[in-house]
Amino acid sequence: MDINGRLALVTGGTDGIGRELAQQLRARGANVVISGRSLDRLAAMREDGFEAVEADLSTPGGIDTLVTAMVGRPLALLVNNAGSGSIYDPDRLCSLDDASATIRLNLDAPIQLATRLLPQLRAQSEAAIVNVTSGLAITPRAGGSVYCATKAGLRSYTIALRHLLKDSSVRVIEALPPVVDTKMTAGRGNRKMSPQACAAQILRGIERDKTEINVGMVKVLQLVNSLSPALARRIMIGF
Repeated sequence: MDINGRLALVTGGTDGIGRELAQQLRARGANVVISGRSLDRLAAMREDGFEAVEADLSTPGGIDTLVTAMVGRPLALLVNNAGSGSIYDPDRLCSLDDASATIRLNLDAPIQLATRLLPQLRAQSEAAIVNVTSGLAITPRAGGSVYCATKAGLRSYTIALRHLLKDSSVRVIEALPPVVDTKMTAGRGNRKMSPQACAAQILRGIERDKTEINVGMVKVLQLVNSLSPALARRIMIGF
C-alpha cells in the first residue's frame, strides 16, 4: 500500500506503539488522525501538529465521537491499535469490572470501528484495516488471561473479516507485536522491543501488502507453534 497522501486513523495514538505509528506514518507522507483518552497526551500530540480526537473507546459514546469525527472524510487506513491490559483474579469479583472494560476496548471497539467506517474505506481505490493483536493471540499466558482472550478474539475476527472482504479494495491486516517497552508492560523484564522498532516493522508490512505481520520474536513463536502448539503453550503459559 502506498501510504503517501492517504488519510490514516490510529487509535491509541498518544503513547507507545500508537504514537510511533502516527509519527512514522506522517514521515511517509500520510495525513494522520489519532485518538486517545489522556488530555495531557492529546494536547502534546496537537502541539506536534496532529489532529487528535478525545475518545474513550471502551464506551459507546467514545466510539460515536470518533466515528462522527471521521464522517465524510476519505479514510484509507484504519489502525485499531488502542488496547489495555487488566488484572484478572478469579477469586475476586471486583476484577470483573476491569475485565469488561478490557473486552470493550480491545475487542468490541475494533469491531465497531471496522464496521462503521467500512463504507468510507470501501470508497477508496485502495484501503486497509490493521488490527494490532499480540503474540499472545497465538497462545496465552496465565497472568494476562482476559487480555489474551481479547487478542485471540480479535485475531479470529481479523481472519474472518479478511475472507469477507477478499473481493473488495479493503485489505485486512493483522499485526502481532511481541513484548514492547510501553507503560502497559512496565515491570515485565528488560528484554522488550522498542515502540519505534515495532512500528517500523508494522509499517513495512503494510507497505509490502502483508496480511499478517509477525513482529520481532513473534516470528519465533509462530515457528514453534507451527511445529508443536503444545510446546508453544507450555512455553508461554507462565511467561
